[in-house]
Amino acid sequence: MGVMVKSKMWLVALALLSSVATNMHAQPIVASAIDAGDREVRARRPAAALVHYEKALAAAPEDYNVLWRVSAALIDVSEFDTNAERRRAAFSRAAELARQAIAVTPNDAAGHFHLARALGREALSVSARERTKYALDVRTSALRALSIDSSHAGAMHVMGRWHAEVMRLNSVTRMIARTFMGGKVFGEANWASAVSLLERANAIEPNRTVHQLALAQIYRDAGRKDKARAMYEAAIKSPLYDANDEAYKREAVKELGELR
Repeated sequence: MGVMVKSKMWLVALALLSSVATNMHAQPIVASAIDAGDREVRARRPAAALVHYEKALAAAPEDYNVLWRVSAALIDVSEFDTNAERRRAAFSRAAELARQAIAVTPNDAAGHFHLARALGREALSVSARERTKYALDVRTSALRALSIDSSHAGAMHVMGRWHAEVMRLNSVTRMIARTFMGGKVFGEANWASAVSLLERANAIEPNRTVHQLALAQIYRDAGRKDKARAMYEAAIKSPLYDANDEAYKREAVKELGELR
């Protein structure tokens, strides 16, 4: 009996040593892949960044910093994919990876923010009525990110757009959401909060085209056309920063022309 116990202990010890050795081997691979991916993000090449992050994910599938990075890169790569089915599948995977990140590290804002982003992007790829199914989860994730980091401009952006997207729903759809989907929070949506949140995001991260475009659209739909015009112009002139800034700028040019 003693021999069997000792044998099992040796097996456990060998398994632990093997796990430690594997992790030690993976660490430099993961660190190098993350660094390479981050450089590509700064260079505004999300597809190249995703290749590096996927390599890190293969080596460390439960690493928080890898999981949310793959989620973020998937969203950036897929945002303007013209294939609707592929785009939605990418957003769905991005959301699942963000959930996995949150399971590993629940008290960091990045995982919650990218979950809100992924769900929000997926929502925008479906009909207005279907979007209501996503709205509560988007709101919950963005608010959780803000509860962890009250100055998180990205989460403010998501919440500002949440207010705006709910306000853009027609009154019948909002009524259905409130009545039949348990969505009483839909009644809290308003243009003033949408404006305030996006203005704060712009103040924290000035000259970000993504914030400026969203705020211009909110000003426009809230009936504040002069402010919308000025913000569209700011978005067009702002420096390139995010991966899809050229697309945002084209959108700003088009919508400014329509506003005139």
